[in-house]
Amino acid sequence: MHEGHQSIMRHSDFAELAAFAAIVEEGSFRGAAARLGLRPSTVSHSLRALEEKLGVQLLHRTTRSVAPTEAGQALFARVGPALAGMENAIEAVNAHRDLPAGRIRLSMPRCVASQVLLPRLRAFMERFPDIQLDIAADNGFVDIVRDGFDAGIRLRESIPGDMVAVPVTPELQTMVVASPDHLALHPAPRTPHELHRHRCIGFRQIGSGNVYRWEFMRTALPTREAGDTSPGSSAAQVPGLMELNLDCALVLDDPELMLDAAARGLGLAYAMDAICRPWLEDGRLMQVLADWSPRYPGFCLYYPNRRITA
Repeated sequence: MHEGHQSIMRHSDFAELAAFAAIVEEGSFRGAAARLGLRPSTVSHSLRALEEKLGVQLLHRTTRSVAPTEAGQALFARVGPALAGMENAIEAVNAHRDLPAGRIRLSMPRCVASQVLLPRLRAFMERFPDIQLDIAADNGFVDIVRDGFDAGIRLRESIPGDMVAVPVTPELQTMVVASPDHLALHPAPRTPHELHRHRCIGFRQIGSGNVYRWEFMRTALPTREAGDTSPGSSAAQVPGLMELNLDCALVLDDPELMLDAAARGLGLAYAMDAICRPWLEDGRLMQVLADWSPRYPGFCLYYPNRRITA
């Protein structure tokens, strides 16, 4: 007897059990059909097939209602939770399948990794647990295609035109900063042409080897210092923008080191606000020449255009 019952149960089809459970939960054949995306006649046929295989009546049917028999209640108590668990498992698998997965290699300057990427990384990793990030922090400009990177993060102005660029920060503003100790000994400059009275700390671009020129733009008034002849500096004028080539007392190739040097009272530094912000917030640095800070497009995530057409 027990052996025959096992044989009957092995042939019970999952679709028939699912139809039975849906009828009980919805209270009607029509409701079960709508839930399963089937015709009511198909659901009715599945129930009859299941009752024939089990040899018992599972539902009391009237013109107004459907209710499980005692045998139907016993069966539903066993298969209902099991079917619900299977549905949840399938949904979990589908959700997992829809999430991106794999390894992504990214190239970016060290300051971007620490000040732009890391503050956002925890939320990203929790949202996409199956992605492994391989980050190369390098201040030199990297050819991401040649060097095998999937994408990079750089200033918009330094990204090649054939790349797809997606902004990851708002507009950036350059600023001149100094330590409170330095400003206590040397009055803050009122215009860029007074910078020659201060020690300045320069930033050398690794790729080109050039020392970054300090750029200024008067936020409220047009720039009128094009004829400056201050010792130790030269000015190049473009509409609304002034560039100074300064004789820097110290030159470094890393923005974080440059700000650290400024915080130690070694001179004035020139950097992006996104990088300076933590140093300003904790009081290690103070901004000067705030009325002369131009704005630029921010940092962008970029990748080869061919990736979106492949």
